[in-house]
Amino acid sequence: MPERQFTDPAPTALLQASALSTIAMLRTSSLASAVQQEIERMIFTGELGPGDKLTEAFLADRLGVSRGPVREAFRVLEEAGLLQLEKNRGVFVRQIPIEEALEIFELRAMMEAHVGASLAQNASPAQIAELEELVEQMQAAVAADQEARYYELNLAFHERMVGFAGNQKLLALYRKLIRELSLFRLRNLADQGHLLTSIAEHRDMLRAIAAGQSERASSLLRQHVLMSRERTLHNYRLQHAGAPN
Repeated sequence: MPERQFTDPAPTALLQASALSTIAMLRTSSLASAVQQEIERMIFTGELGPGDKLTEAFLADRLGVSRGPVREAFRVLEEAGLLQLEKNRGVFVRQIPIEEALEIFELRAMMEAHVGASLAQNASPAQIAELEELVEQMQAAVAADQEARYYELNLAFHERMVGFAGNQKLLALYRKLIRELSLFRLRNLADQGHLLTSIAEHRDMLRAIAAGQSERASSLLRQHVLMSRERTLHNYRLQHAGAPN
């Protein structure tokens, strides 16, 4: 006769409780991630602007979630530099001063110069083809007068370039800087002339990369970012000309 097996029900109950706890945690984490993405979208599209106050109750009601995921999303976005927690006042979309925005552009210029040189040496034909396709889509967006779409594709182009460099730490830092820079809401590409100039610059970068011209690719990417920095500073001065000190 086979020996009967006896099990203690307590460990089973503990395992079930642990599994339920894990599932609940994953569900909360997933919801927090969804809330985080929605808040980022609202910021990047301008629905939420610098200095705007966010409340747990409003966002929880709007998104159909409890306050827990909203609170967790606030924490992550504060660490990412998009939100600012002010004691006894609440949570606000960060306001980036011009000095910080210019510093971010300088960091970007150094990073992208490195990326340009790296890709000129190592980019595969498939990677170059993907970047060329993004430029074609940018051109189509300009022709269709879709400025928001152009902006989205422009961000994707540069992020893909950084990603192709193969350094995950660099990519994570780049994404953080881009998020912070998006808070400085100046429209550097607001007219057709700048958009067309930008497309031409992207094509020049890709030609240098495809030709394996490391120094030229590095210089072109650095100059491209620094020109954006100068437009930002110029627009800022125009907006604040004659403003009281």
